[in-house]
Amino acid sequence: MTGPAAPPLAKRTTDLRKLVRRVDAATPAGRDRALDTLRGLAVLGVVTGHWLVTALVDTGHGTLTGDSPLRHLPWLAPVSWVLQTLAVFFLVGGHVAAKGLAGARRRGVPYHRWLRERLARLSRPVVPLAAVWTVAAAVLVAGGAEPGTLGALLRLVLSPLWFLVVFAALTAATPIAAWIGPFRPLLAVACVDAARFALGAPAWLGWVNVAAAWLVPYALGAWWAEGRFERRGALCALVCGAVGAAALVVWGGYPASMVGVPGQAVSNLSPPTLAAVAFGLAQCGAAVLLADRLRRLAARPVVWAAVALVNLFAMTLFLWHQTAMIVITLAGLPFGPLPGLGASPDGLGWVAARLCWLPAFALALAVCWAAFGPAERRPEGA
Repeated sequence: MTGPAAPPLAKRTTDLRKLVRRVDAATPAGRDRALDTLRGLAVLGVVTGHWLVTALVDTGHGTLTGDSPLRHLPWLAPVSWVLQTLAVFFLVGGHVAAKGLAGARRRGVPYHRWLRERLARLSRPVVPLAAVWTVAAAVLVAGGAEPGTLGALLRLVLSPLWFLVVFAALTAATPIAAWIGPFRPLLAVACVDAARFALGAPAWLGWVNVAAAWLVPYALGAWWAEGRFERRGALCALVCGAVGAAALVVWGGYPASMVGVPGQAVSNLSPPTLAAVAFGLAQCGAAVLLADRLRRLAARPVVWAAVALVNLFAMTLFLWHQTAMIVITLAGLPFGPLPGLGASPDGLGWVAARLCWLPAFALALAVCWAAFGPAERRPEGA
């Protein structure tokens, strides 16, 4: 005699618990789970931040244009302080790359082979994105889409690619990142800002900061991997970075928002400014100080399974999250400008409605993940 079959819900719960335990058991004992947790939080911060502060507005004349609630509600700038987490991503990237390169050297793997493998992992997820949007752009043009609409959509889709270009360049510089350290690029950013804002240098000079600014957290990550950025240095970075960013905003005339705002004369992010770098220093200090707690938290199998899933497809989530938002926005257009979707982001009603749309964005992103995530994990030569 066999007992009664387990109810479907109970069986699914049992299977999920088994999967969680398998993920936990398959994780190498020496893996630093704090790094994966920080990377996962950074990716989710960027995704959620973009969904909350980026809007496609239906002008009513067949054209979509980009906008942001931060332009209409500047007092919401603290949202960008929480969700602009790129410095943490570069910090973890520098740490992981420095450790990985050191391990490769011990195994006798030449630098060029190590770099090729790293860059391949970065570039693989771009291929399906480029393919899908090449076809989508052709369809939109054939369907008579306004150039302004096409431009607004492509800017959102392509904007994450700048990150990959910078991250690839910094990855190539990993052998000298620790030697350069964070202070030289920090000084370079300060000099560029002084030239731009005090001496009347041309605006294009600010783009030097794209490399210099993100080298600061990347080099800190390399120092962290070598044991040169521990609690005392992290506390100093947190305090000095926070005080410096606040002073630059209050007395230096820098914008309070740590992301770009349409119509704003100066952006802290495009190109990065000294205020953004100081803010990133504070984030890096906080990340290192929280690492032990995150390590303990990620030791729980359920938490670790979620962290591992995000990290396994981090680049897919990063590259496709704007597409997910665009798909839901376009699906809502036949119903007219909807609150939080197509309407102007000029009030708290829009913010409240946008929060309600986040699950729909997440569902669309899950579909993108299911369709294109395997490309990120494809082994070399496949």
